Amino acid sequence: MTAPADLVLTNAEVHTLESLDETYEALAVRDGRIVRVGRAFDVEMLAGVETEVIDCDGRVVLPGFIDAHTHLPMVGKSLVHADLSGAESVAEALSRLRERAEEVADEEWIIGFGYDESAWDDARYLTRDDLDSVSGTAPVVAFREDIHTAGVNSVVLDRYVDELPDEGVKREGGHPTGVIVEGAVDAIREATEPDREEMEALVRAAQDDATSRGVTGIHDMIRGSFAPEVYRDLAESGALNLRVRTNYWSDHLEALEEIGLRTNHGDGLVRMGAIKSFTDGSFGGRTAKLGEPYADAPGETGQWVVEPEELQRLVAEADGAGYQLTAHAIGDEAIDAVLDAYETTDDPRGARHRVEHVELASEEAIERFADLGVVASVQPNFLKWAKDGGLYDARLGDRRLETNRYRDLLDAGVPLAFGSDCMPLDPLLGIDHAVNHPNPEQSLTVTEALRAYTSGAAYAGFDEDRLGTIEVGKLADFVVLDESPWEAESIRDIDVAMTVVDGRIVYEAPR
Repeated sequence: MTAPADLVLTNAEVHTLESLDETYEALAVRDGRIVRVGRAFDVEMLAGVETEVIDCDGRVVLPGFIDAHTHLPMVGKSLVHADLSGAESVAEALSRLRERAEEVADEEWIIGFGYDESAWDDARYLTRDDLDSVSGTAPVVAFREDIHTAGVNSVVLDRYVDELPDEGVKREGGHPTGVIVEGAVDAIREATEPDREEMEALVRAAQDDATSRGVTGIHDMIRGSFAPEVYRDLAESGALNLRVRTNYWSDHLEALEEIGLRTNHGDGLVRMGAIKSFTDGSFGGRTAKLGEPYADAPGETGQWVVEPEELQRLVAEADGAGYQLTAHAIGDEAIDAVLDAYETTDDPRGARHRVEHVELASEEAIERFADLGVVASVQPNFLKWAKDGGLYDARLGDRRLETNRYRDLLDAGVPLAFGSDCMPLDPLLGIDHAVNHPNPEQSLTVTEALRAYTSGAAYAGFDEDRLGTIEVGKLADFVVLDESPWEAESIRDIDVAMTVVDGRIVYEAPR
């Protein structure tokens, strides 16, 4: 006799997102796995006395969204500290920081996250003078949303300027402006890194936000943080509501090798991912490495965060030790440098090495991605910068239409994984952007965009046999949407009704 299910969803529109995108009426879950998908009559036969049966009232059920590039504690920081995302001016950003200043103790750090000056009429970075108006006695830092640029006040400069790399401190007339980039931002980020107790609070807040958006798994980019310990402890106590793949910065490599932790080690909700490196910076900071100068800064072509020779050395060491690698590369020259490094490895396709962002890839680079089997881990919400008069237009001019070439990547056979980089963490927003690409030639269909956020992200994490589609035998990670993304007028405005991870309901919208 077949054992009863733990959970049955019926009266639904279940999209498996397999190759033929079959749809069914119901699904059943037992012991954290999908045990039946089909007609309501057949699935409901698995309902026992203790089975939780949920009538979806015709709602759409999809595989859970997997964010292939995120910083979950950063989401928590935005929820706890000053959230500068969506601020429409310098004045509004400063107002939010002042509100935060009223909440913290005297001389405690006043921190804000997520400002985007490209959306302001006065499109400039936050400076020392701006942030001195928030506080003249407490340290103040405002991180741009890409975390490659930040603004700090005089207190921070006086306290840390001798410790910051000179090339990361912007100056006018020899005096620091309060605008810092790259390595200098890293130093301030480390100075404000939360302790173990605060990290748990941040992760708990962030996972609640993520599950409310239909996210069932993340690939978290981790450096010098208590986050891995928190993830494991929460998983052990039953309080972790997401699957987490931990991608560690390259400065952790020696320690990881010492303890024998390798890519794909772990089970349950927490697994080891890739070794993460940088190559260049960002378009916002004009630090992405380009083959041609910036349109708004003739003579400037960006900078290396990690020189190509150092990247080659790292790739050889990590690949030789059996690690998957993933490297941040935004500009065309940086993307080429990463592919050059991967090309020297024995089996880049089998290792599933990744490039994060891939914002300005040439035709030749796309062909090399396909030939090498390298994963393009991209963030479709970055397309907010691709409109007329936007950030890409200012930095790249006519080249803005050559950015984020999702259609070309997919048509070339490149493995495509979607993530958010927390700008913001919202899969439906990203899917909407990808379907309505500012360059129509690069738009994806709804199904293609959904797959990049499900099976594509699962593949990037060696999880395609466990996750990414709704199939019998796979783990029960799925999301229930109030509307169909194939029919909704606005995909980004679809509400998430329910999120299920490992067969557990981890989010349910109020009714």
